[in-house]
Amino acid sequence: MATNLWVVVPALNEAENLPVVVPAIVAELALLDVEGHVLVVDDGSTDKTREVVSDLADRHLEVSLISLGRNQGKAPALRRGFERALSEGADIIAMMDADGQDDPTELPLLLARLAEGADLVTGARTVRHDRFVKRTTSKLYNAVTALLSGVPGKDFNSGFKVMDADVARQASPMLYGELHRYLTVVAHWWGFRVAEVTVQHHPRLHGRSKYGLARFWRGFVDLLTVRFLMSYESRPSHLFSGIGVASVLTGGLALAYLLVQKVAGEAIGGRPLLITAVVLVLGGLQLVLFGLLAELVVYSRQRTSS
Repeated sequence: MATNLWVVVPALNEAENLPVVVPAIVAELALLDVEGHVLVVDDGSTDKTREVVSDLADRHLEVSLISLGRNQGKAPALRRGFERALSEGADIIAMMDADGQDDPTELPLLLARLAEGADLVTGARTVRHDRFVKRTTSKLYNAVTALLSGVPGKDFNSGFKVMDADVARQASPMLYGELHRYLTVVAHWWGFRVAEVTVQHHPRLHGRSKYGLARFWRGFVDLLTVRFLMSYESRPSHLFSGIGVASVLTGGLALAYLLVQKVAGEAIGGRPLLITAVVLVLGGLQLVLFGLLAELVVYSRQRTSS
């Protein structure tokens, strides 16, 4: 039986590009020994994206459309696409952008690396055809991501990826906000084998990039979110209670010092250190209690799911 391969293409106002991009993907799938499907997820476009894809679906049996009622973001669009592909029995899921910058003819390169034993393969864009600001911020983003996550890679943010169904199934609940950027990081932390293959990066066919500086900063905030979820999802008290205990001990030492000063006859009522010490102790106790409450939430969730 041929491999069931789904290519998920999130699209936002890409009506000009899709008549070129989708047929190119369909043509490449026809050359592969797979049961190929192209699923375009219209992320609440305000142009004719929906009509264009509907017309393509009439002409190509491999093409289908999911249309979101409003713009929800790339991550939710990918999640909907993954869920649909998995419900249809996908063995492998690929994701590509709709702007024409990813080359469908390089899909076999990623699939070959997947066949060699990787669970998720990213098409790394070593030469970028983007604006200077986007290229520069992307390099900084990738360097910081590799440093903070400890995951090997040079292009975490590439929208050209292939993965087996198990990776997509586990990753789907993580696809909200801007967390699609960290599929490679999440898969690596889950124990899946990740790899990169160098691919060509073409200039955008038509239209303007949806990338902005706000997404750059949100990406770093999301990296901290992923780091927290991966490290403390099942043991949140290790973080909050740990910080709380350190705060209580620091405040306690300060209060002990002030007590010695008081016994020695010095006035401590107006000293800033007294207020600081009390705040550290009370804040630390609150963090400890918060950590314990978080543990109760995790425990309840585990009992409910078991």
